[in-house]
Amino acid sequence: MNHLIEGLKMGLLKASGLLLLPLLLTACDSTPRDRQEVTREGVRELDTLARKAGQRLSNVGKAAATYDASNRARRKQPLDPRKEIAMENQLMGPYSGQLDNLTPADLPNAYAQLIRSARTQRTTWTDRDWDYARAVYKRLNDQAKQVSMDIPARDEVRIRARQAEFVALQVGRTAEGLKEASKRQAQASK
Repeated sequence: MNHLIEGLKMGLLKASGLLLLPLLLTACDSTPRDRQEVTREGVRELDTLARKAGQRLSNVGKAAATYDASNRARRKQPLDPRKEIAMENQLMGPYSGQLDNLTPADLPNAYAQLIRSARTQRTTWTDRDWDYARAVYKRLNDQAKQVSMDIPARDEVRIRARQAEFVALQVGRTAEGLKEASKRQAQASK
């Protein structure tokens, strides 16, 4: 979304430059009436750009609200325990079924397994698949909290880095979802 706003700012800056350039070029050899007409044309161009930017921003806002509402509705639905176990098997490999019993020595490798699997599978995941992946991630985090006092500092740093990467993967999916929703909103408003 920041990219879109920056693009809108740049477009308005360019448009204001377009307005000033003809004024500067015509200032020496023109009459006040000529400069007035050039100014009117520049203002019309700015108005058009501002109107388009406002429409785009409105579409992005509507898309974000729609995306957020659909996420809330989906997350209210309980997860299917069988699908949650299947996702745990996919993500955790040899650690599957053992999340509640992992020791401080097991956790760094368990997080590494989770991240490796998430990296390779995330491109095919739906939003609902991400819900199941988050549930597995939450269970792993819960176990890490249970034994946190016994985790060596070097391992804790590795665990935190992998937690940050998982969150970054989720944010990437959310950004893709917002982008898709914005495209749909723009097409619907045409």
